[in-house]
Amino acid sequence: MNVSVIGAGLAGCEAAYQLAKCGVDVTLYEQKPLRRSPAHVSDNFAELVCSNSLRSDELTNAVGLLKEEMRRLGSVIMESADKNRVPAGGALAVDREGFSRSVTETIRSDPHITVVEGEVTSIPTGRVIVASGPLTDGALAKSIQDLTAGSELHFFDAVAPIVTLESVDMDSAWFASRYDKGTDDYVNCPMERQEYESFVRELAAAQEAQLHGFDDSGVFEGCMPVEVMARRGTDTLRYGPLKPVGLRDPRTGREPYAVVQLRMDNREGTLYNMVGFQTHLKFPEQRRVLSMIPALKNAEFVRYGVMHRNTYLNSPELLDRYYRLRTEPRISFAGQITGVEGYIESAASGLLAGLETAREVLDLPAADFPAETAIGALAAYVTSGSLGAFQPMNINFGIISPLGERVRKKREKNLALSARALGEIERIKRERLS
Repeated sequence: MNVSVIGAGLAGCEAAYQLAKCGVDVTLYEQKPLRRSPAHVSDNFAELVCSNSLRSDELTNAVGLLKEEMRRLGSVIMESADKNRVPAGGALAVDREGFSRSVTETIRSDPHITVVEGEVTSIPTGRVIVASGPLTDGALAKSIQDLTAGSELHFFDAVAPIVTLESVDMDSAWFASRYDKGTDDYVNCPMERQEYESFVRELAAAQEAQLHGFDDSGVFEGCMPVEVMARRGTDTLRYGPLKPVGLRDPRTGREPYAVVQLRMDNREGTLYNMVGFQTHLKFPEQRRVLSMIPALKNAEFVRYGVMHRNTYLNSPELLDRYYRLRTEPRISFAGQITGVEGYIESAASGLLAGLETAREVLDLPAADFPAETAIGALAAYVTSGSLGAFQPMNINFGIISPLGERVRKKREKNLALSARALGEIERIKRERLS
């Protein structure tokens, strides 16, 4: 049997790879290069648009656990990420272009995967995984909405500007990681109180690009535009992406009033993105306001921030824990369209959807990842665990089944949860996937 996968983003590529690895033939539909969304610039698959960071790589962090589970399950996304990682302290960041190129080469060279370029306007017949992403629109969006009885939802998020390292005034900045953890992978741009308060005033009042239907209340908190945060109060940024905690300026010997961090965006270390500075300001306004940061007074912006629309389903109502549409189980969904939030979470949903679909079409028992694992807990929360109005969700230890015993120290508790989860992954591999 052939399975159709719509979309060659992180979720679609992971789903297609898991199917192919099981010997299932896949037709992977991708609209690029014939048509691109406003957020995409490359013809390669699995393009990273919001950040090059895949977040923490430590087992004391839930996303670090999720990545380790995916590694052990043979994830193409994790394999490509590890091959193309760049220094980022305790986080996993990647060379954006190298990562996408690696995923593309692996997918295109797989004999079980046939790539069809062109826009999909309706759900194909047969077994399908829809991983069309958070920018799904047009006829395909209408086709999905017809399937889901009009329960489709929308929210907005934004991407951050990128500057060249050589244009950063290093007399006003320094390299370090917070609390000196790991290597000195971030460029830290300090601001004194007067500089910071002037910056926040201008940021809050700056002109936004025209975006039909934009509403601050609809912005997902995890990707909040920096100007929206500035409007919420003078100190909001100082307790968010500009927090100075754990960063001591070597020139003064003290923590600055606020710190803007830049993170490496390519393997060569020539480009850096502004951490937490997703924005939809007009381009001239971005240059004017961001140049108020002392270290960025002469910054060269190779990419300005842009705002784009995200679409996701009311998954608790529509999907089962395998991400299958309850009313039509031949159709599964994966990626941000399900309401998982984040690159790794999107890829993890693709892994689960692809693997479980493969086992179904091959008439094999389901892998059945339990809520003791990060990959299973995320699927369980997104498809049934939300209370009230459903909102996108990152992986976190709070949605993983608790331990049967009380562990007071958070770090020890998280390590215990991770150890239990990885034990479950090994059990599933041994008992069901071998």
